[in-house]
Amino acid sequence: MEYILLNNTVLFYAVNHINSPFLDWLMPIISDLGNLIFWLFICVILFLFGGKKGKNVAILAIFALILSSVVVGLLKYSIVEPRPFIALQNVKLLTVSTAEYYTSFPSGHTASSFAFAVVVGLKYKIKSLGNLRLIYPLLTYAFIVGFSRIYIGVHYPIDVLIGALIGIICAWIVLKLENRILKRNDNPTVKKK
Repeated sequence: MEYILLNNTVLFYAVNHINSPFLDWLMPIISDLGNLIFWLFICVILFLFGGKKGKNVAILAIFALILSSVVVGLLKYSIVEPRPFIALQNVKLLTVSTAEYYTSFPSGHTASSFAFAVVVGLKYKIKSLGNLRLIYPLLTYAFIVGFSRIYIGVHYPIDVLIGALIGIICAWIVLKLENRILKRNDNPTVKKK
């Protein structure tokens, strides 16, 4: 366990101390565009303008986002790990927020990004690219969100890794329960009163 924690800190510093003015500007923006509110906003847009399929996918994504947020919240307040910029010396902190009031493990931004990416990505294809599933660019973006959380100094790599796993697992659970969640009413054998 000590080996994992040591390497977690070493990897954190390796990412956090990358010297790039461009990334110093870009990573806080990407980090902000990975939070739960952003993904819920995208779900609302999808629900309103995505037709019947968009409504269904938005509902599934919202369920996955809520489930991942509950799991993240339970872990955060059970484990209570301080953020790296509080626990470590010489951290390059690139955000001005109330992040110090929240615990580090696991990353909620990463969990939300991966939950959204898996649900929406598996439901849509990019026709102009030979029916390439949307999951590939969305997972890439989710990975970049996770990277940004380390880069800006608010999460350790293990926080991001576990956040990604939580998001993926919650999305998988929601997709397995898709028919129950959407309560398919288009079954012709069901008589309506």
